[in-house]
Amino acid sequence: MSAETHPRLMVPVLAFCGAVVAVMQTLVVPLLPHIPALTGSSPAAAGWLVTITLLTGAVFTPVLGRVGDMYGKRRVLLSSLAVLTAGSAMCALTSDIGWLIAGRALQGSALAVIPLGISIIRDELPPERVLPSIALMSSTLGIGAAIGLPVAALVVENFDWHTMFWASAALGLLDILLVLWIVPESPLRTSGRFDTPGTLGLAATLVALLLAITQGADWGWTSPRTLGLFATALVVGTLWGRYELRTASPMVDLRVSARPAVLLANLAALLVGFAFYANSLVTAQMVQEPTSTGYGLGASIVVSGLCLLPGGLAMVALSPVSARLSAAYGPRTALALGAAVMAVGYLVRFFTSHALWLIVAGATVVACGTALAYSALPALVMRAVPVTETGAANGLNTLMRSVGQACCSAVVAAVLAHVTFVAGGRSAPTLHAYLLIFLIAAGTALAALAAALCLPSGKPAVSAPAGTVAVTKSAPALREST
Repeated sequence: MSAETHPRLMVPVLAFCGAVVAVMQTLVVPLLPHIPALTGSSPAAAGWLVTITLLTGAVFTPVLGRVGDMYGKRRVLLSSLAVLTAGSAMCALTSDIGWLIAGRALQGSALAVIPLGISIIRDELPPERVLPSIALMSSTLGIGAAIGLPVAALVVENFDWHTMFWASAALGLLDILLVLWIVPESPLRTSGRFDTPGTLGLAATLVALLLAITQGADWGWTSPRTLGLFATALVVGTLWGRYELRTASPMVDLRVSARPAVLLANLAALLVGFAFYANSLVTAQMVQEPTSTGYGLGASIVVSGLCLLPGGLAMVALSPVSARLSAAYGPRTALALGAAVMAVGYLVRFFTSHALWLIVAGATVVACGTALAYSALPALVMRAVPVTETGAANGLNTLMRSVGQACCSAVVAAVLAHVTFVAGGRSAPTLHAYLLIFLIAAGTALAALAAALCLPSGKPAVSAPAGTVAVTKSAPALREST
């Protein structure tokens, strides 16, 4: 069967796939403190269970988006889900830290499912259904992260820790079956040769940059290793950019990416990704701080994860609201409103971080703003790129969110490690450390608001490139509303 038989099932199936993939990004967070004892490894090695998913997700998301544009989005989506399932099974079968990191690398590479799903939605659905559908699909990145933490915490506290990886493998297999049954192959293709040198250059640049960002706090920001990676990213990135501008079929069309509408949307994605991730990182840790700190609540892992659940549910509810805002006033307005709500949420958190219900309320306000912003970003990107480049363009936009999250992780780790005091016989972050993070995140959200307000409001002139392959079925264009 296909989406032509079950047209209303396609979007829920793709959204479910996106949520499962997003859960993988935060799945091991509740388990991290226990990994050294469970695997006989060091805390630094355990940290790679999170770092490696950032690296592989960042590298493979734009690459697989481009591959999907050229060879079939559904085919690449299925391949990504198969890799996720294999990585989950690998983690479920081992307690060796090396194999666990390898399995997590495979899980992280499946992040491309979200931009691929957005591209399929644009190609397959009638115009009136595109905006609400891509709003839901885009929001799954935040929804999965918010829901994944409490679910993973429940599993860690009540079952063998391998259980959550077996569950991940089962969900991945279910995703594959649902896609085979419901989701059709997109009819659009971009011709040309695959840009292997451009892919390798992009991968090298991203790995060097993200390694420096995520490991700089542990290695030292002025250490030769960190500075060397930053220098490598700068040199290789410059050479890669020059090559991409000269090749006929580039991995990333930098001329399209340099358009103000695309460039500012990607900048906003980075900033919103930073602001969103601070909410997830700080909330769980803050409520788990012992009461001896004077501000901590001494909550369990499960309770700390449940603090994010209302925000995840709010994101589900608000994604269609964002779509209606984008349809009525334009996605620029929805993005600006979302960024403003995020900033307000962090200001609420700055002044109300003493009671559990107030912490949950502030975190939920931030999540509401995230839903509005995340839902608007794909619409902004797709207004400004040819229909045959939506996979690569949305992959790049998702990549920018991941880079923002990586930067946020580094900033949060640095602040919490350096603004400390002794409480209950151990070193702990001060309340001012958390308040400083809230101010930084609020400032980042305001910067995203500024980027949104600078976006051009007119309808961009976008035409399909000469390399577009003829198809038998025309894909609907995204309806403009600004």
